[in-house]
Amino acid sequence: MLDYIRKVFKFIKRNKVENINNEEAEVYMAKFGLTNNGHANGQNSGNNGEDGQDSKKQWNLKRFFKEWVWDTNGDPYYYWLGIISCAFAYNLICVIGNHTRSVFFELENGPYWYLWIIFDAFVDFIYLIDMFVQSRTGFLEQGLLVRDLQRIRKVYLKSRQFRVDLLSILPIDLLIRPIRACPYIRFTRLVRYPRFTDFIDRTETRTTFPNAFRVCCVVFYIVVIIHWNGCIYFCISEWIGLNTDTWVYGTKNIQSLPEGIEDTLGRRYVYSFYWSTLILTTIGEVPPPFSDVEYVFVIVDLMVGVLIFATIVGNVGRTEFQAKMDGIKQYMALRKVNKQLETRVIKWFDYLWANKQTLSDQKVLKVLPDKLQAEIATQVHFETLRKVRIFQDCETGLLAELVLKLQQQVFSPGDYICRKGDIGREMYIVKQGKLEVVADDGIKVFVTLQEGAVFGELSILNIAGSKNGNRRTANVRSVGYTDLFVLNKNDLWNALKEYPDARKLLIAKGREILRKDNLLDENAPEEQISAEEMTEVLFGKLKTVQTRLARITSEHISTKAKLMKRIEYLEEQLKISQNETTKSTEGLSA
Repeated sequence: MLDYIRKVFKFIKRNKVENINNEEAEVYMAKFGLTNNGHANGQNSGNNGEDGQDSKKQWNLKRFFKEWVWDTNGDPYYYWLGIISCAFAYNLICVIGNHTRSVFFELENGPYWYLWIIFDAFVDFIYLIDMFVQSRTGFLEQGLLVRDLQRIRKVYLKSRQFRVDLLSILPIDLLIRPIRACPYIRFTRLVRYPRFTDFIDRTETRTTFPNAFRVCCVVFYIVVIIHWNGCIYFCISEWIGLNTDTWVYGTKNIQSLPEGIEDTLGRRYVYSFYWSTLILTTIGEVPPPFSDVEYVFVIVDLMVGVLIFATIVGNVGRTEFQAKMDGIKQYMALRKVNKQLETRVIKWFDYLWANKQTLSDQKVLKVLPDKLQAEIATQVHFETLRKVRIFQDCETGLLAELVLKLQQQVFSPGDYICRKGDIGREMYIVKQGKLEVVADDGIKVFVTLQEGAVFGELSILNIAGSKNGNRRTANVRSVGYTDLFVLNKNDLWNALKEYPDARKLLIAKGREILRKDNLLDENAPEEQISAEEMTEVLFGKLKTVQTRLARITSEHISTKAKLMKRIEYLEEQLKISQNETTKSTEGLSA
């Protein structure tokens, strides 16, 4: 735990606040509390020395508490999750999970009872600090990290998470301790379980040994479950009465307390753990139950044991996603990819998992018949596609076919969707997030594209006379995490083959838009035939020639056969005629 704290403060010292040099970008970023350092690295590289000296003078603890916002993808936040997870594990194992103090009261009322108060107070203090951390933890909006402290605090105080956190730190156990020690009341600390699972998920993403880590997690969960069940068994034994029969703990149960073995706290705990292991794993024999309560408990235990272990061992909800991520991590390690790029890749996977985007729409809908796929895709994406200006007056059938072609892509902060001069092969629709159209230097921002914006639609139409051709005319960069719908050029033209009228309409609209922007050469033909289309036309003509040639060849063969038969017939007739002439000549001579 102390190691985590040291790492947090080391990271804070390394990441001191720098001056913002780009005033235009600062105005735009201000509402999200973002700096422009990431976009102006080139410009600021020569001033690192002076900026570093200024930041050292300005940096102090007071400013840290006033301005620091926790980034959920940053290392400090991850280390803090490790600290709060240790506190949760204490409550889970020592107080709640295995009921050690709630069942074995010798621990709670023994000579070291004051140590439990110290530990409980320390863990509760960590829980309290965690509420402060969450009140300063930024969240993603339109793919951007919100850093406005007042807004973050307002959202947290109104959230369900705040009420849950408040419930988890109510010190009821300390208030009633002078009257009676009751560790059961600390069960409310269990509601911090989501913080623990968040740390597990992030560690599974970050570690270079994910399989070994998953095995450790499974072992941990199994041990905790066995603790729970073992302590419940001892609690039921005390409720029924120790030494009552051969099932409960006591001298009559030879397995639990054979002759010559002293009845100690350690013996009670170890046997309860042993009994729980046997009953949950069903790999050994335990004394049979006698009373109805004992039978019910054993039946429930066997059913729960089967269900819980099947759930833990067979939990494959993240198997496919983790397999892909593990493969990429191994590849990056093998190819010695630099740490910065590796971190970007891991954060991209984290964003996908956090936003439930581990599967594409195509994979999810693949199991459905084509009719249902079309209906779902139309209901989800139809209105989005109709907002595109070149598609506003198109046939419904064409739009219904195009919605099945839309593919979703996620871009990380700072990624370029396209650069000026690139060949345009796709059009993009912004589903969520923000994009910037920037100059070649990457600093000056011309315009910001928000949710619902469309770009690149003209470059996939192959409009004849376009002065830009099919080239991109601007640099488009993602500000935060941005979700885009992508329509491929080939998919569009394949769909337009069945809709020739819609094709003419789209080209006419594209020419009109280019004409307004003075980007159209009026002397060019209205429709330009692409190389693919020209190839298809040539193939069609070739097939026609081949068909005609085959027909001519067939006719030639048929005619030749008929002529041969006629020649043979004439030859036979000639021979007959010659024979008759010869006979008649011989008759006259005689």
